[in-house]
Amino acid sequence: MKRTPITKAGAERLRAEAVHLKQVVRPQIIAAIAEARAHGDLKENAEYHAAREQQSFTEGRIRHLEAELSGAQVIDITKLNPAGRVVFGATVTLYDVDKDTEITYQVVGDLESDIKHGRIAITSPIARAMIGKEEGDEIVVIAPAGELVYEIISVEYV
Repeated sequence: MKRTPITKAGAERLRAEAVHLKQVVRPQIIAAIAEARAHGDLKENAEYHAAREQQSFTEGRIRHLEAELSGAQVIDITKLNPAGRVVFGATVTLYDVDKDTEITYQVVGDLESDIKHGRIAITSPIARAMIGKEEGDEIVVIAPAGELVYEIISVEYV
């Protein structure tokens, strides 16, 4: 079985989410189901059906998180010796040549990628273009909109 890479911080975030779902959300749902049952006829009880649906979603998310974490390979990026190159876990600041803007991404595993928080999957086209490069290098990313050209401004291992 191929182990999915994940950063130490990403694994901690996912574990915290699982704990929150188990210790906070699950008891709230159980209480909501009990309260809805007290209202009588379950066939026409919208609160009961909504709570059961939320319970199903939450239990599925817990199982998903636990399964993914059990098969993940946690990589502590502070223990790597990448010699200034972009590797898994690196935080990279890029200069977008066409837009004259800077953007920062951390290269992470598929499980923890979240573009809103600047975390891109190692399997993404931009991450694949950056791997092995270093500060000052130019990368070209083939995107549906055409070629995107970036210059690597900095590489950090936080």
